[in-house]
Amino acid sequence: MIKPDKLNPEQERILSVDFFRGFTMFMLVSGYGQLFSTASSNPVVSLLGRQMDHANWQGLTAWDLIQPFFMFIVGVAMPFSFSRKWAKGESWNKSLRGVLQRSLLLLFLGWLVSSETKSSFTNVLAQLSVTYLIAFLVMRKAIKWQVLVSVILIVLTDVIYRAWPVHGFNQPFTADHNFGSWFDVFLTGGLSEDRWVAFNAIPTTAHTIWGVIAGMILMKDYAPQKKVGILLTIGIAGIIAGYALGMYIPVIKRICTSSFIILSGGYAFVGLAVCYLLIDVLHLKKGVVFFAIVGMNPLFIYLFWHSGGRLVLMNLAKPVTNRLFGWISPDAITTATILVVSGMMWYICYFLYKRKIFIRI
Repeated sequence: MIKPDKLNPEQERILSVDFFRGFTMFMLVSGYGQLFSTASSNPVVSLLGRQMDHANWQGLTAWDLIQPFFMFIVGVAMPFSFSRKWAKGESWNKSLRGVLQRSLLLLFLGWLVSSETKSSFTNVLAQLSVTYLIAFLVMRKAIKWQVLVSVILIVLTDVIYRAWPVHGFNQPFTADHNFGSWFDVFLTGGLSEDRWVAFNAIPTTAHTIWGVIAGMILMKDYAPQKKVGILLTIGIAGIIAGYALGMYIPVIKRICTSSFIILSGGYAFVGLAVCYLLIDVLHLKKGVVFFAIVGMNPLFIYLFWHSGGRLVLMNLAKPVTNRLFGWISPDAITTATILVVSGMMWYICYFLYKRKIFIRI
């Protein structure tokens, strides 16, 4: 259980958490995957191309970890945020009202930025509206109960997929013929784009709950090395368990199978442990602030990018990159445009950071 009086002043902001969140958000909206081609004759470029795109169906790539990392890091920040509020005397009921309001707003914003598609409830914000609420409801419980809830959600999802009786949607691991697809047809009248399903919000809640647990570990009065050891141990165990389970239950991100949830959760713990070790323990902070600045305004960067900001920046950059690099090749134009737009996006976040403007809900 979180004890507000155990939150030390120096724990109010952990740079590695901002870096982890900022790096995740930067990758989520950067478009860097376009820099690498899977069809390239260069084996290294081809390998990077495969890792910078989602697995077509079964399997796991580095790009598949971006969304789970985001869900996880939101959970990491929750114990710090709510402990400060509770230490100042805010009641749990008031906090709950705030969480309900944020969840509804996240759901609305998620619907708004994807309202022209049938995948209105599969984007990160809409999914987060569910995971954030459930994680809050259990975060004051002992860690063992939080773990139990996360396991129940994963197992429940697996059972539903296997036992769903509707003909045509009773093949648990077949694209467009599983329970998640049926749920989308029921919810929106059609299948979601790219086979993502809205019901993923239930199993991926485990990522946010596990993030809360990771945040509680960072808040403990343990030696920094012990915190790293705990996070690494949990993460490595999750990776091993995920790959082992994957021999029986396919690793499929698009429907968040149990093997995928556990495997990606393991990688999230390891990623946080490595960031915390390098940045907050060994103090290797060169270049870290670059991503941390983005991590301080995650909602803004997501909404800006998905509500037309990307197109605006692309239209501003293309005339310049076409003029400067058009004589080389189309690939050179694409590369230069992505790099310039990423730089512009970062500068906008820096502009807000310098003026202490942080978009919150």
